[in-house]
Amino acid sequence: MKTNGVAKAALAVGLSATALAQSCDKVLVPSYDLPVVAAGWQAQLIAGELTKPRSLQFDSSGALLVVESGKGITRHTLKDNGGTCISVSESKTLIDEKTLNHGIALSKDGKTLYASSASAVYAWDYDSKAGTASGKREIVTNMSNNDLVTRTLLLSKKEDGYLLVSRGSADGNEAQAEVLNNGLSQIRAFDISNVTSSTKAYNYNEDGLVLGWGLRNSVGVGEHPTTGGIYAVENSIDGVTRNGKDIHENNPGEELNYLGYLNGTKTANQGRNYGYPKCFAVWDVSEIPDNDNLKIGSQFAITEANAQTVSGNKLTDETCASDYVAPRLTFPAHYAPIDIKFAPKGDVAYVTFRGSFDKSDPVGYRLSAISFDSSTGEPTVSAENSRDALKDIITNKDNSVCPDKCFRPVGMAFDSEERLWMTSDSTGEIYVLLKKEDSPTSTEDGTIVTGTGSPESSASPTNPGGNGDDDSAASSLLGGGWETRAWLWVGVVGVAGVLALM
Repeated sequence: MKTNGVAKAALAVGLSATALAQSCDKVLVPSYDLPVVAAGWQAQLIAGELTKPRSLQFDSSGALLVVESGKGITRHTLKDNGGTCISVSESKTLIDEKTLNHGIALSKDGKTLYASSASAVYAWDYDSKAGTASGKREIVTNMSNNDLVTRTLLLSKKEDGYLLVSRGSADGNEAQAEVLNNGLSQIRAFDISNVTSSTKAYNYNEDGLVLGWGLRNSVGVGEHPTTGGIYAVENSIDGVTRNGKDIHENNPGEELNYLGYLNGTKTANQGRNYGYPKCFAVWDVSEIPDNDNLKIGSQFAITEANAQTVSGNKLTDETCASDYVAPRLTFPAHYAPIDIKFAPKGDVAYVTFRGSFDKSDPVGYRLSAISFDSSTGEPTVSAENSRDALKDIITNKDNSVCPDKCFRPVGMAFDSEERLWMTSDSTGEIYVLLKKEDSPTSTEDGTIVTGTGSPESSASPTNPGGNGDDDSAASSLLGGGWETRAWLWVGVVGVAGVLALM
């Protein structure tokens, strides 16, 4: 029965390939093993040979703007045949600016484009029909530091005119990060509604609304579409010891932090310190010595000592818990979360994990989903149950070959059809993903058929999880809903060729 089911599934793949070949004139395939795609999802490689593509932004004409780190911003017009059958019809350099490295945003009217370097946020007048940008000017300045130099930008859709800017800091700047007006390891919001070409630029260290500090490197920042609540995903530190014992393999955890609202609504956490460089989040309790009363997500001190917290108390696990804000959810160590985007309905948040860079057992390298309550804007999983929070959408087939021979997801954007786009900076690629609500789940004998993908998985104690940002096969071809050139050659080699791969 199983062989028969596989044959039926292979036949379905062959038929899908034939249909795809008729409509997709440019279909790409990665140089590494095809990724694994979750049940009910389709994915396609849209573009390659880019220079470290980071953040994405669609303009009002439907063109895709891409920050290519160290190059500038490129603009790509698309040929859309529906679903994930999309190709790039034309590409050009929109802004030739080698200092740009990550952040991008577009005003509500689509006429002002924002991007960031390590030191400043810039604005240009943008014409989406002509595909031109002009009149460069500084909006926010004084953000330089020597490491962790991405400056994520988020332009609020709920509160017009507020631009959020995230700034990390190097691990050698711990003492400076403990001083609020140094502006390090913070997320601030700036009112740019009345900024003109003659307006003096904001000084990051002195101006703006502090949403949170003690945030080592919150590269991903997102706004809940219903409530306007601001969330950030945090890259925590490497090489951690606790009272002299090495605990870096599975600690500290990466973080999802809640930063409150931009509309003036008071929240308990807004403007507070989230721990760095004093306190960090527990992921694996058993790895930590002297772990009484610690649990997943607890704030713990690397060394309990006479060093003081922000309130002047002696540094202990207890003062870490009382004086600093614990994460809303905790993720596996070294996963390296880079972006967070909410689905338009607010019921899901998608997070890219760029993956570890120095572990003998590489982890991360995936795009995952977190379930949210669309009305309250809260994750449906409690902080204590963080191990069940992540559901994988697209992963690498074999993390052991990472980071050299796999994709490393970074930026995301939704298009007007609610398809999810994703960059992989290390491979110079862009993917598009589509959730298919009507995808079949299985045949009667349990064999997965085309478009169902592998079961969604979550982080677990046996798969612990990074802060590898800033450079400083499909679930077999039958299961992934994977629409790359693999589909095309399946149509050529036929069912027998597919079965030979199994």
